[in-house]
Amino acid sequence: MSKTGESYTAARASLLAKTPTGKPAGTTTAESPPSPTARGGTTSARPALDAAALAELAGMRNETVAAKTGCGWEKWTYVLDKSGAHRWTHAEIARHVSTTYKVSGWWAQTVTVGYERIRGLRDKGQRRSGSYEASKSRTYAVPVETLFAAFSDARRRAKWLPDVKPAVRKATDGRSIRFTWDDGTSVTGWFDAKGASKSTVTVQHTRLTSRDDVDRRKAYWGGRLDALGNALAKR
Repeated sequence: MSKTGESYTAARASLLAKTPTGKPAGTTTAESPPSPTARGGTTSARPALDAAALAELAGMRNETVAAKTGCGWEKWTYVLDKSGAHRWTHAEIARHVSTTYKVSGWWAQTVTVGYERIRGLRDKGQRRSGSYEASKSRTYAVPVETLFAAFSDARRRAKWLPDVKPAVRKATDGRSIRFTWDDGTSVTGWFDAKGASKSTVTVQHTRLTSRDDVDRRKAYWGGRLDALGNALAKR
C-alpha cells in the first residue's frame, strides 16, 4: 500500500483506539459487526463509533449525507450492518441502498463508499477492486440540460476539454454519462438539477493506479471544471 494509504489506515486505527466502547448517556453509536477479512470471514468486533468518527472515516460530513439521503452515518451504518452488508460486494450494497431506501444513483454510491470506508473495506480514494478513483464536483448557474449537453455533445465538450477525445459508453439524458478515457481509465459524470437555472455535476474518474494518480486527476479536473465554467459563461 502507498504511504498515503498507510497514513489513512493509521489514522483510522487511531480513531478506533480513541473511541470508547461504552455509550455515554443520550448518545447513539454504531456497533461494529465482526471485521471481514475476506468475503464471509471474520475477526474480533471493533469498538463502537460515534457520529463524528463515522463521518471522518466516511469522508463526508454527517449533515450533508443526512440532508441528501434522509439518514446520517450512524443510521446508515446500523441498517447496513443489520443487513449483513459488510459481507457484500460494492454493487450489492449500492443496489440495496438504491432499491430498498429509494436513494438516487450518485448518493447510493456515496453511502456505499462511506460505509465501506467505515468498515475498513477500502482506503480513501480506493475501490474494492484495489484500484483508485478521484471525484470532483462543481455547481453552475445553468439548467441541467445545458450542463449535460456540455459533456454529451462533442463540439461543446471540445471547448473546455480539448486535450482528449473520450469515447461515450453510456448516457442518460440529464442524469449521467460514462466515458472510456484515452488512457483506458473510466470517467462518469453525474448530474443533479438544483432548480430551473442551476445544476451540479460530479465527475468520477476510476481505474486509477495509486493515490498519487488520484491527486493528479483531482488537480486536472479542478482545472477542466474551471474551463467548463468559462465556456458556459460565454455561450
